[in-house]
Amino acid sequence: MYKTRYYSAVAVTLALMLSLGCASTSTQESTGEYMDNSIVTAKVKAAIFNEPSLKSAEVNVETFKGVVQLSGFVSSQSDINKAGEIAGAVEGVKSVKNDMQLK
Repeated sequence: MYKTRYYSAVAVTLALMLSLGCASTSTQESTGEYMDNSIVTAKVKAAIFNEPSLKSAEVNVETFKGVVQLSGFVSSQSDINKAGEIAGAVEGVKSVKNDMQLK
């Protein structure tokens, strides 16, 4: 009977540890969030690439928990605004942090 309780306790402890290992924190993403953010990043990059007025090679896109961060250098304020508008219109984007700068 003692062995049964012991093995049950070990199994419950391992299950709890494994489930908490995949959970997210305020500074770290879970596996599912990482995949979602990768998809959002790809969609934003594609949307910016499809905009002929923007040079997509000069725009960097990173996503963390649905918040998209744009960085890089562009030639006009209208390009900065346009990139922010495009990113904000992509499905899955919660907000946009536009850190782009003028050349």
